[in-house]
Amino acid sequence: QVAGHGHRIGTGVLHQFLRKAPGLHGLLLRFVQALLIQTSYTILINATYNVDRRLARWILMCHDRVDDNEIPVTHEFMAMMLGVRRPTLTETLHILEGHQLIRSERGVVIIRNRADLERFAGDAYGIPEAEYEQVIDARLAKRVLAPRPVLEAFTGSMPE
Repeated sequence: QVAGHGHRIGTGVLHQFLRKAPGLHGLLLRFVQALLIQTSYTILINATYNVDRRLARWILMCHDRVDDNEIPVTHEFMAMMLGVRRPTLTETLHILEGHQLIRSERGVVIIRNRADLERFAGDAYGIPEAEYEQVIDARLAKRVLAPRPVLEAFTGSMPE
């Protein structure tokens, strides 16, 4: 939903890697579980919460995935993601700005106060994120994944 970088791996290479790192299969299944929880929760939130809380949640979720307080996103795209008309989105951004939670400029939303934005979102945000942390234990993931040289043997050199 915002610009970034990614990696891809062919299915044959993935199957080879799964044989070399059998714990990866369980890790991938836990990721699918976390994704299904997040998707189900999104459906619940979209059906039961007002647009201001939904927007706060959406901004927080984007912020979780970028390395900066500035999220490059247009009003048009946010309106589409929330399923609202653009004027409704603009009014909702003004609400969040009025609470000093964000600043919205052309093509960018800037997080001003994440902690208060989380409080504003209430229980619309945080439950799937906590589940992700529980299901995808970073310490376990590090033990499951093969050492970097093995990854490089399957995928070629990997960028830092």
